[in-house]
Amino acid sequence: MDYFIIATTTLAGLFFHAWLFVKFRYWADRDLALSLAGSDPEKRTWILERLGEARSRKVKRAELQGWLEAQLQHYPPVG
Repeated sequence: MDYFIIATTTLAGLFFHAWLFVKFRYWADRDLALSLAGSDPEKRTWILERLGEARSRKVKRAELQGWLEAQLQHYPPVG
């Protein structure tokens, strides 16, 4: 019974830390995008959409800032 308790609490702790790690990365990427957009609300909404596109294209984190800056060259969107 002791091993079950130890295993359960260890797995719960590992799961929680993995969840926090993923959330911190998500928040850091979001903060990066918002800092690049400045204080314009429309631009912030637009850059968050580009961040979603970067995630769907699986842009690597090391390349994310450059990719977002390149996307900002195309703002405002045509259409």
